[in-house]
Amino acid sequence: MRETARRRGLDAGVPVWAADDVTVETVRGYVSVDPSDEVRLFRVRVHIPDFSWEIGGTDDLALLVDVIAAWRDGVPLDVLSARFPFLELGELAEALARGEPTAAQWTGLLSSGFGPGGLLRRLHRDDVLRTAFPTVTHGAVRLRVDPMNAASRQVLVRELREGCYEVARLPGAAWVEVSDTGLVSWLRAALDVPRGPA
Repeated sequence: MRETARRRGLDAGVPVWAADDVTVETVRGYVSVDPSDEVRLFRVRVHIPDFSWEIGGTDDLALLVDVIAAWRDGVPLDVLSARFPFLELGELAEALARGEPTAAQWTGLLSSGFGPGGLLRRLHRDDVLRTAFPTVTHGAVRLRVDPMNAASRQVLVRELREGCYEVARLPGAAWVEVSDTGLVSWLRAALDVPRGPA
């Protein structure tokens, strides 16, 4: 990729230490290339900490370099889509480009039926908690204050049984049991989000 980019007069941002896999930092999150083991195919993924999604793939190394360089240069998504038809830039990629991935992630999770739907709906009803970026991991919901910063304040919450939850502040805190009535207050305090109507 580095050599192809050099020959094409582009900067694809490939770090000098990159060997087998390539991850490039951009203003729109990280972009990585995941080569297929079975066929010649370079899958392009976009990442924010602890979350990634595939936006397309190509077997053409020159096109791959072009798309990564264009992504790094901040080329608008509609231009990228027109120029690189193999890209599938959905709502989340558009929201990331606008700097607003949180609302799109909530919409995607709530409409997918994936994960603990009742808990997700419960958290989303709170006007403060829905400003945190949600992901689902091992049946628990992770809420992060800043989706672009892996060290940002974050919590995990999972439902133990009706009306009872376990919560943990990350990194490394022990799980704590909280009741349904105390859940929102605990999460807001752990995320250090201003208190408001629950």
